[in-house]
Amino acid sequence: MFDKRLFDYLLEQAQYYPLDKAFGRKVNGQWTYLSSKEMLQLANRASIGLLRMGLRPGDKVATVVYQTTPEWVALDYAMLQIGVINVPMYPTISSREYEYILQESEAKYCVVGDGDLCSKVLSAKEKLPGLLEVFTFEPQAGARLWTSFLAPADADFSELDIYRAQIKPDDMATIIYTSGTTGNPKGVMLSHRNIVYNVETVRAMAPIVAGDRVLSFLPVSHVYERVATYLYTFAGASVSYTNTDNLGGEDGDLRSIKPHFFTCVPRLLEKVYDRIYNKGLELKGPKRWLFFWALSLTDDWEFDKTYSGWKALQWKIAHKLIFSKWREALGGNVKGMTTGASACPTKILRSFNAAGIPVREVYGLSEVAPGLSINGFGPGEALLGTVGPALIGVDLRLEFGPDFRPGEGEILAKSPGLMLGYYKKPEQTAEMIREIDGERWLATGDVGTFVDGPGGKKFLKITDRKKELLKTSGGKYVAPTPIESMLKEHHLVEQAMVVGENMKFVSALIVPAEQGLRDWCHKHQIAWTTLAEMIRNPKVIHRYEMLLERVNPHFSHVDQLKKFALVAEPWEPTKTDGTEAELTPTLKMKRRVILEKCRKEIEEMYE
Repeated sequence: MFDKRLFDYLLEQAQYYPLDKAFGRKVNGQWTYLSSKEMLQLANRASIGLLRMGLRPGDKVATVVYQTTPEWVALDYAMLQIGVINVPMYPTISSREYEYILQESEAKYCVVGDGDLCSKVLSAKEKLPGLLEVFTFEPQAGARLWTSFLAPADADFSELDIYRAQIKPDDMATIIYTSGTTGNPKGVMLSHRNIVYNVETVRAMAPIVAGDRVLSFLPVSHVYERVATYLYTFAGASVSYTNTDNLGGEDGDLRSIKPHFFTCVPRLLEKVYDRIYNKGLELKGPKRWLFFWALSLTDDWEFDKTYSGWKALQWKIAHKLIFSKWREALGGNVKGMTTGASACPTKILRSFNAAGIPVREVYGLSEVAPGLSINGFGPGEALLGTVGPALIGVDLRLEFGPDFRPGEGEILAKSPGLMLGYYKKPEQTAEMIREIDGERWLATGDVGTFVDGPGGKKFLKITDRKKELLKTSGGKYVAPTPIESMLKEHHLVEQAMVVGENMKFVSALIVPAEQGLRDWCHKHQIAWTTLAEMIRNPKVIHRYEMLLERVNPHFSHVDQLKKFALVAEPWEPTKTDGTEAELTPTLKMKRRVILEKCRKEIEEMYE
């Protein structure tokens, strides 16, 4: 099973169900597209060009872009069909990290996007004799355009058939370097079969049909969006590439493309929800009442729950007057979206789904290319508060231990998507992959439990990260993630991190949501100055004390927050001042970095 190679998807689309608008992006404010056949021709021209530069199967070429473009997709397919290994890198990492990845992967060439990427990679190149040249997708000083190595459009492409025929499903297709919350990134080696398994298994569950419109704005340096791109090709969907800055507003890409499907991350959904909530706060009189009345209806919403009588009429009114505007803001045609990479607050998922915007939480890791479980879009296939049942072909089990609460354990996974290993890191590969009864199982490092769901299915619930469990000085273990998720559900909280390792009690660092706090201050006639000054205002501090009083009753005594500190500077995935970023490129918290940067605030809480 799953015997295709990834480039087969493009060949099949071009031959059997060609699209006029297969892959597109904006050029000078106008959407321009490559057809299926034009994409295949561009990929073939790039393949011949790479071969003429001396590249052969097994050689590596690195890529890094801020925004995915059809040209990046063409280059990726070009490498896949001749066995050259694409090593995509995050655009937000430092020049030092580029140097590390390029050196370890032994990349012979690197192709970069716009912005400061060319200068950062060229700076790293000075210390890398094995990196022969840097090319660019857009004109940049100091490097040639990638089009300079493309073969002519009328070149003889027949030799590509020889290379394609030699590539087997179990051959390595790519090395994806994980962002990592500690230490240097690790190169995850994935085969064609690893990724094809994910593409074809998820495709059977996704609400996408040939001809649907898809928006793609997440980085393809992450396996999540990379695999989605292959899925869209396989499904025959028209893909429009953009970035998060261009999504919203009257002239935004959501309204112009009117997508049927897209992938996202919880941080984006949280920001959209905050904007909607803050607009509700700006309303006056009956309109304001109606907005928050409709929002209150979502509190008891569940998948597959039906309403009748007066309750059904209330929902009909809410959809017509309030929730229809939410759907219109996303283009009005969304049949589904998935969110992954980190935990999504249940309140956010409940609100969007209740409003008729189908969002499903999924779970996986780069090491399994990436899917392990998914909440489906059909009846009985989704359960709030979980990441769904295991994908068909995946086996999940829990490894219990003294550090975990009853019923919880580290999640182990057996999957056709399981990586070949970490590049040049056999010891770390052995730490992650365990042999049980002669089979390879991935130790995910995530802590979870199984929940009974519809149809007798077992749904997986993630409760924390194994390495992020806190142990108080009293010897009690505390899982920070559920507490942090509940804090972030509130419109006054942008980010939150629970602390308390080896302390008598747990506390929280809270980054306020600036716009939400502004609106609250205005409503309570508190003159706004700066966020740094406002977090010292006694009335503001008291408001966050009230928030903790609401959150704490949901947790056991040992998990309850005794103190908190407000932090004015948001945690970011990239820094311009030369310091280490507080978030990974996939927006996971680097707890050690935050602990160090907020040392003063933490010490004051425990004085």
